[in-house]
Amino acid sequence: MVIANERISIGPMREEDIPRVLEIEQASFPSPWPRDAYLRELRDNRLACYLVARETDAVVGYTGMWIILDEAHVTTIAVAPECRRRRIGERLLVALIAESMRRGARWITLEVRRTNGGAQALYRKYGFKDIGVRKGYYSDNREDAIVMWTGNVYEPAFQERYERNRTTLEGSESGSASGA
Repeated sequence: MVIANERISIGPMREEDIPRVLEIEQASFPSPWPRDAYLRELRDNRLACYLVARETDAVVGYTGMWIILDEAHVTTIAVAPECRRRRIGERLLVALIAESMRRGARWITLEVRRTNGGAQALYRKYGFKDIGVRKGYYSDNREDAIVMWTGNVYEPAFQERYERNRTTLEGSESGSASGA
């Protein structure tokens, strides 16, 4: 799967992307995953799907999930600090949702830090709902995680919201690419 506009493309993560992914990981998370974790995900985990966003040939963001039966579990999503506020994270989420549906997932779930209001707002925009709290989930500071869930991604309400947001996102990208 490759999703592209004139500046950003999204496609599968490759082993040679890992050094840049680790740079973004370290700049984004207090407890970053090690290199070996990404290698195992790419080489050995048949349930895993990892995508990167590229600007020209440079990796500027990434995301990943596991598909377990009919559930997609988002494991990570991050954008390079110098590339944030450009809707790259939203494009990664849209690609992840599309790929989860392509792979047969009916539900998508994730955990997000209680203090990460920006990410929570993005997930809610795409139909994720708060369904619980994992107390002390994050090992670096024992922060709680909000557990979010989409419900059935094939229900008309989810599909309408997803398509409306995706279309708006694509429209805003073509407008900004043309100088509007």
